[in-house]
Amino acid sequence: MPEPLDAALTEVRALLLDPALTRAVAAGRRRGHRPAVVRAELRPVTLKAGPRLQIATSDGDRPHTRNVAPGPEADAAVDALLAEPFGNWHVETTDATLQLRVTKSGEAQVHRAGATRTATAPAGHDRVKEYLLDPGDPIFAEIGGSAAKRRQVDAFLRALAATLPDDLTGPLRVVDLGCGNAYLTFAAYRYLTGRGLDVDLVGVDVREDQRRRNTDLAHRLGWADRVSFVAGTIADAVVEPAPDLVLALHACDTATDEALARAVRWDARWVLAAPCCHHDVAAQLRARPAPHPYDLLTRQGILRERFADVLTDALRAGLLREYGYRAEVVEFVDSQHTPRNLLIRARRTGAGPTPAQRAEYRDLVAQWQLTPRLATLLTAADAGGA
Repeated sequence: MPEPLDAALTEVRALLLDPALTRAVAAGRRRGHRPAVVRAELRPVTLKAGPRLQIATSDGDRPHTRNVAPGPEADAAVDALLAEPFGNWHVETTDATLQLRVTKSGEAQVHRAGATRTATAPAGHDRVKEYLLDPGDPIFAEIGGSAAKRRQVDAFLRALAATLPDDLTGPLRVVDLGCGNAYLTFAAYRYLTGRGLDVDLVGVDVREDQRRRNTDLAHRLGWADRVSFVAGTIADAVVEPAPDLVLALHACDTATDEALARAVRWDARWVLAAPCCHHDVAAQLRARPAPHPYDLLTRQGILRERFADVLTDALRAGLLREYGYRAEVVEFVDSQHTPRNLLIRARRTGAGPTPAQRAEYRDLVAQWQLTPRLATLLTAADAGGA
């Protein structure tokens, strides 16, 4: 339930000045306001001069760090930060975790939980590896927090961060096609709002029970006004208005093609797709002899299946280029965690392929006598079909 913002910020202030503080982050912005800095992080440190509260801020361009002494100096510094119109506060102490989000109406959505990490002595200047979404974030208590899942979340968020421009501002409309249990959907929302973006996110899955489950989770997290879910197919689910960013993570076989085709029809600015299974092209390879001299590539079943994986994603990247996207195929997570570890990352530039690039794609398709599902979908869309 929403709470008065002043009372919630008073609670945050007490935690920030508590000796038990371990870490706090302020980010995002309230509707119609913009803080003087895009992010602030506070943590206790021990220096030669004694304990200090370290405050690291960033204006989006360059970081600034200062260490303030407990007492009036720390009080004034904390009060100045609390006066900034940040949209989100995440505060951890040795005993508790508090997450505060300011709603559109200016009230506070507050999530309180027990401590999420083992207490340690205040840190010096050495830092451990930074995660884009802190492993102690209370979101993991809801979506699950195994080490493997946190690694996958971090790998996905790093790919997302590399796709979006650093200076991105303004509203961002996101759609996750084939979202399943939506743990990456929620992680994306948490990360993007932490960057100060005004995000509306829709998750699409064919199963009605998943829609209900994910909607309930959005309510528990206090995000139901900005994160919603619909039940429907990737090709036909009603999503309005069109998104800026399309996610399709581990959509099986030609479901990835349906997601890419829909992203192209929407003219989405960015696309992140992690394909899963490649049965369509593999079946076409089995149905006819390989062109000379490539028999060795497809004679053995396991090699044919792996080659089909590579060929499918190469053709997808080539087709996206045909439709004005710059597409890259990159590693998603390390192959020791999952064999399905590729990610198609595309950005709409509006520039079509060169004649040589267009011939490159068409010659490859003709030589192997293939009909990529994505090509069929895009041709149908061009002709006014589904």
